[in-house]
Amino acid sequence: MPHHGSASMLAGGMPSRRITQLDSARGLALLGILIMNIGGFGLPKAAYMNPAYAGVPSFSDGLVWSLLSVFAQGTFLTMFAILFGASLQLLHQYSMRWNLSRLFWLALLGFCHSVYLWDGDILLTYGMVGIGAAIIIRSSSSYDGLMRTGILLYFIGLAILLWFGWITDNSMNAYWAPDAQSLAAEAKWKLAGGEVARQARLAATLQIQFSVIVQYGWELLGLMLLGAALIENGWLKGQIAPAVYRRQGWILLAISLLIQIPVVLLQWQSNWDFVIAGYYLLAPKELGSAIQGVAYLALWYGYGQGIKMSAMAAGLSVVGRMTLTNYLLQTLVCITLFYQFGWYQQWDRLSLLALVPFIWCINIGFSLLWLRFFRQGPMEWLWRRLTDIISIR
Repeated sequence: MPHHGSASMLAGGMPSRRITQLDSARGLALLGILIMNIGGFGLPKAAYMNPAYAGVPSFSDGLVWSLLSVFAQGTFLTMFAILFGASLQLLHQYSMRWNLSRLFWLALLGFCHSVYLWDGDILLTYGMVGIGAAIIIRSSSSYDGLMRTGILLYFIGLAILLWFGWITDNSMNAYWAPDAQSLAAEAKWKLAGGEVARQARLAATLQIQFSVIVQYGWELLGLMLLGAALIENGWLKGQIAPAVYRRQGWILLAISLLIQIPVVLLQWQSNWDFVIAGYYLLAPKELGSAIQGVAYLALWYGYGQGIKMSAMAAGLSVVGRMTLTNYLLQTLVCITLFYQFGWYQQWDRLSLLALVPFIWCINIGFSLLWLRFFRQGPMEWLWRRLTDIISIR
């Protein structure tokens, strides 16, 4: 049986250095996602998007949230989506049945992860949207077609978000600014676990998937197709001079900051009005995050492949080779700390951020140890085996 998950198989014949570039970029994206996800574990759901969910925040909380909003929120998810789309493009040489099997098992794993462990899961969403991306990639005949379709779909998603703002009023803001009773109930089921927690996570999972189908999925699908286009034209294969990557990265970063900094200031100016801050200003914020995600990739390709960065690149690469395993490992560490040890709502944003490097070290250390003895991470191996059960290459 062919080793579908190996670097050579994903490479489609590319040199190992270029596969290492993809792996290191994937590792960077995964570790970066934790910068935002740590708040999703340690704080109420509303805290992710609204720093004033429970009233005026402390200066420290407000400052940390603002900096993360400008430099991290949505950015690493954009990188991850682009790299996921690149993987779909590399794997489209295999049968559609094999690709659909692979995405089906990812979605099923994501559903179990969301319901039984943590409802902030992205695997279910990536599996579902990835099916649409795989179909479009297979039917597309050119890089230009993938790029145009991806950009169009992304802006359709933003347009739907703005339309939601137009039809929504501030009476529908229970999630945006929950009352004390709702916050207490959320804390109770998160800390107690059991069937009540599973039911709450199931309800949240279904709600998230509804929003994916109606709005966010358009954006995500667009980003995946953008990734497919960028691997097809060689941009994500490292086929451009480092100086060009650097120039592109700094230009795109400047553009993203020109969008995101005013947006965050206007959100504070609106006193976190649900419609204004949560819809009308969120649309340009997401556009800025998408541009910033591409900027970070360009900067990593421009600076991260040199000798001075070789140790960092190697650490990120091993994490990237075990992306699925490391994503789930982050969940296991965080639910243990916050829900089993009772650290939920006991840490402010700055303290939560200080925990992130500790979890990064666990990811890197486990990856280095595991890959000394095995070719794949444990969940990657299981994913490949399950895929092969119901598919024929």
